[in-house]
Amino acid sequence: MLVNPGGTIELMSMPEGLLSRPSLLWHLNTSRGGSHRAEVAYMTNGITWSADYVAVINENETEVNMTGWVTLNNQSGATYRNATLQLLAGDVRRVQDGLRDNYNARGGYAMEAEMAAPAFQEESFFEYHLYNLTGTTTIAERETKQMELLGASGVGVNRRLIFDGSGTYFPFYRARRPGAGGATEEMNAAIVLELENSEANSMGMPLPKGKVRVYKKDSRGNLQFLGEDLIDHTPRNETIRLYIGDAFDVVGTRRQTASRVISGCVSEQSYAVQVRNRKETAVDVDIVERVWGDWAILQKSHEYQNLDSRTIQFPVHLDPDETEEVTYTIRFRSC
Repeated sequence: MLVNPGGTIELMSMPEGLLSRPSLLWHLNTSRGGSHRAEVAYMTNGITWSADYVAVINENETEVNMTGWVTLNNQSGATYRNATLQLLAGDVRRVQDGLRDNYNARGGYAMEAEMAAPAFQEESFFEYHLYNLTGTTTIAERETKQMELLGASGVGVNRRLIFDGSGTYFPFYRARRPGAGGATEEMNAAIVLELENSEANSMGMPLPKGKVRVYKKDSRGNLQFLGEDLIDHTPRNETIRLYIGDAFDVVGTRRQTASRVISGCVSEQSYAVQVRNRKETAVDVDIVERVWGDWAILQKSHEYQNLDSRTIQFPVHLDPDETEEVTYTIRFRSC
């Protein structure tokens, strides 16, 4: 035996039972001789899938054409020829080495089924969803392959501008700019697209989680990228909300104008939220504010809506080059 040899060791012949590449071996027992058909199922790693979507919004920004794609990535070390395919979407719990691992819509595997024409058919399965390829496909080793999952045209969409002055409405960081004297912080209104995943809205298929990219044609007919967002697994008849970017010409500031401690449990705070429209067209903006504890609005300049127990919304309309300021005083009780 050589320990840490310099150079390369070459074997004249392969030792019995030694395999030169990773392999799976089965030993089957049978009570009769002859040829037998066997069906073997096992879990494997290295072959995954993900969902992506492209939404093209129309000129009036009232409808989108939505296309969904499945991307297969085969790094399993094998080629699957004329394979039938089922993709399982959902948050499937798997435990590996004492750690929790979610096997979700970003992974899938091939299974046998009776299929024909090339398209995906969706079905409910347990508490998840299956997407069955109604045909066969070949997935070569180390191949990345994209297949169409869905296509929907004329999907109604609602475009909203949301001014989140406190920076807590969206579950991610949004950049701010220092305002006058550092007393205020300037922000742009967020652009949000909302569409219903329903049959009445030309959709209605449960959608696996994935990235949605939004485009629109410019005056020359060229598609321009408007932004993207991630969606979670979305059942039918649910609303899809896409935060795709920030409005260039709709800006604002939020500042605290007063703060008063009434007692150890009660305090009052006053705020002024100013929004400015520098567009050549009128816009509607939803000013969203977060509240906490046992609260009550004591004074307000505009009517508001209760979105939930922790969120209020002031809808305002701004003409071109108009500035609107919302002021309110709120009382908090913590005990």
